[in-house]
Amino acid sequence: MKARSASSNFLGIEDSSLSSYESSKFVIQSAPYEHTSSYLSGSDKGPEAIIEASHYVEFYDEELDQETFRLGGIATLDPMDFSGMVNKEAVDFIEAETSKLLADDKFVISLGAEHTVTFGFVKAHLKKYPNLSVLQIDAHSDLREAYQDNPYSHASVMARVNELKIPIAQAGIRAQCIEEAELIKSSPNIKTAYAHQVRRNPNWMNELIDHLSDEVYITIDADGFDPSIMPAVGTAEPNGLFWEETMQLLQLCAKQKNIVGFDIVECAPMEGSILSEFTLAKVLYRLLGYITKNQ
Repeated sequence: MKARSASSNFLGIEDSSLSSYESSKFVIQSAPYEHTSSYLSGSDKGPEAIIEASHYVEFYDEELDQETFRLGGIATLDPMDFSGMVNKEAVDFIEAETSKLLADDKFVISLGAEHTVTFGFVKAHLKKYPNLSVLQIDAHSDLREAYQDNPYSHASVMARVNELKIPIAQAGIRAQCIEEAELIKSSPNIKTAYAHQVRRNPNWMNELIDHLSDEVYITIDADGFDPSIMPAVGTAEPNGLFWEETMQLLQLCAKQKNIVGFDIVECAPMEGSILSEFTLAKVLYRLLGYITKNQ
């Protein structure tokens, strides 16, 4: 695997000993797959926008008192090529590419376009970590059996994950159909902290973390955040999560569980604004910091 140079890698890291594939523990892969976006499109531009915005993120993290990239190195790979691939074929390709990185004993961070890509990431991680569970930050539960007759829609990704029979904990949900709500009520496998409950239940974070197994994969849909701090998403919903409560959740998860991988998806860049992609670059770096600090 060949990593990108400083001009195009995450954070703009110039020291090759901290950004080459061979010497880095952490690897960032991009999956700019967009096929089923149902409102605003453009999420295929999200991964590259986040990487570009990261060049303006400070190396030093004042909360953690460390330069996180020095604690293992971060390699950034060229984006996957989805030419001629959609639905199951695209998901299988993502799973295979992710599995290669895991076989090299890398910690894989994935930047996706539409949320469908997460199914491939989770399947690859489940093969290596059979005790896997998933923490999902999202505005939508994504538990529809199919959307617009496509079981590989972004609106069905967690339904596919749920078929893997692994625990799912959801934070920030505030848009779903009644069938999804009924599935959550009836399934002991799914624990959901709805957005309207987050500020009314002081124990919501502990309840979600307690539902997870020891090995956790995290998927962060950009629209899980409130549109006031994350406007560049395909389907924005009011009353989302804010920075501090989201960081507290991620930090708690890192302290109590073994986070084995994570992704960030569904950023659809807006012309004339860098708020969303810059914030997501900070989310990536801060979460990586929590992982290195606690694990």
